[in-house]
Amino acid sequence: MERRPFVDIIQLFDFSSVMKKSVGSFGAVILSLSAMVGSGIFVLPALAGKELYYSSGGIEGSYAALWLAYILSGLVVIPGAISKAELSSAMPKSGGAYVYIERTFGPIIGTISGLGLWASFMLKSAFALIGFSAYVVAIQGTLGITFDENAAKILAILILILVTAINIRGVKLLKKILTPIILFSVSMVLVVSVLAFSNGTASSTSVPFDAAINVMSSTDGWIGLGSATAYVFLAYVGVIKIAAVGEDVIEPEKNLPIGMFYSLGIAMLIYAGISYTLFSVFDGSDLGIGSGGDPSRAPIYSLALEVGGSTLAFVIAILAILTMSGGGLTGLLGASKFPFAMSRDKLLSKELEEVHPIHETPHLSIYATSICMGLAIIFLDVAVVAKLASGFMLMIFTAVNICVIVLRRVENEHTWYQPKYRLKSSRLVQYFGIISTLALLVLMGIEAIYGAATAIVLGIILYLSYGSKHVAITERPWDTFLSKIKNNDSELTKAVIAFNAADLENNNHLNLKEFTAAIRSLDWLPSETDIIRDFFHLLDENNDGILDIDEFLMVIRTMSLEEE
Repeated sequence: MERRPFVDIIQLFDFSSVMKKSVGSFGAVILSLSAMVGSGIFVLPALAGKELYYSSGGIEGSYAALWLAYILSGLVVIPGAISKAELSSAMPKSGGAYVYIERTFGPIIGTISGLGLWASFMLKSAFALIGFSAYVVAIQGTLGITFDENAAKILAILILILVTAINIRGVKLLKKILTPIILFSVSMVLVVSVLAFSNGTASSTSVPFDAAINVMSSTDGWIGLGSATAYVFLAYVGVIKIAAVGEDVIEPEKNLPIGMFYSLGIAMLIYAGISYTLFSVFDGSDLGIGSGGDPSRAPIYSLALEVGGSTLAFVIAILAILTMSGGGLTGLLGASKFPFAMSRDKLLSKELEEVHPIHETPHLSIYATSICMGLAIIFLDVAVVAKLASGFMLMIFTAVNICVIVLRRVENEHTWYQPKYRLKSSRLVQYFGIISTLALLVLMGIEAIYGAATAIVLGIILYLSYGSKHVAITERPWDTFLSKIKNNDSELTKAVIAFNAADLENNNHLNLKEFTAAIRSLDWLPSETDIIRDFFHLLDENNDGILDIDEFLMVIRTMSLEEE
């Protein structure tokens, strides 16, 4: 059987930029915030309120506790954001979570994660592009149009074409477009909330707080709260999108954490504040909750109309349309990075790796993702599919937290992992993130689990049909981690000591002579010169005459397996 070539470790774990950087700290915050502030605020509140109400067994007024669900969901996101901040500072490469997971666990898990992330981002973005239809319906009289479902799809496709063209031009133009939209939208939503309390429209401001107390006083209430927390998790997953464009960010070790943490904090305040205000003004029945009908898909329009009249409501509707279009912009940007990164790792066709000669964007990956978004808009129930895809996003957050635990455990053996940002805390943060995201996955229901399972199956099929025939082989941190927990820590330690002892020039590389000395110092491995030389040249794919510590650990494992 022909042996596939081993990977050049230095190339695989080279996280230097290949594209022009154009995003600073403020731009990182805007891109991250724009990926969250959209359907999560303009569409989800009434839908999530219904989820809370019915999951709690119909506790009267339970929907008003939605503000607490938004806060709890944001807290669950924090460990994943902390982990991603550390990982992104060590691996600022296009593909974000896919890159972290693939470099940690290997190509099979990497393929599954890349496919799941791509589908999640793509479908959620497609939903954002048609999610504003309720706001167009709300103002259709003012606009002098008649708007139905087919018209919504046509409009979404037209906006998708515009979104695609903007993405081809690059994130610099994207930032210029999104900045005024996001800032104005956030400001106006806050204005609506302030007006609600200042003019007395929110007549009973204690209702949401009392509802939260009531919900937490029973087991059914906690179940409903947990289910709603899982539901609104969708509103926060955009916080990780900024990491997917790591190569576009200036000083990513500083600006990626800034973008994630600032935008997450702002989003939590906005979500909790607007949902608190909404149910201080309206009873659930006013928004279609508990009536057996469909919950309002334009709750913020109703709030603005109640608080400030038709003019303010019209402005809010326009901003909602623009903001959710912005969500489509960043969604396509983030989603297109996954096929690009997977192609670069030989898990997908090499054509998807091509960069536009002028704009330096992965244009073929953008086109392919855009086409799939269009098909989803036309043929699929995007709201349901996006919820299914969100199940895999919860698994991604779980995997990201596990990545940090694994990499910290083996960073002495895998010296390429050198994060420039690291929160000085124990691994309890990551453990909390793992437990809480898995709990939300269960609470989200069987559909989310089916979505995650589907991504896993399709990812395995994709890898076996293409990636396994092209991908390079290397020792991954997960392999080293498993060896350690199987009581082989001493052998790994001996291998690392042997490497460092043989590295006479202290440059983290071994030539053939040094490699031979290191191998022979490990008397539990074959010491024949021919075998050692053959393995050295097999691993030295680029024929530069040196091996680094990752390649060294790979040969140790390979020779150990052959000895067994």
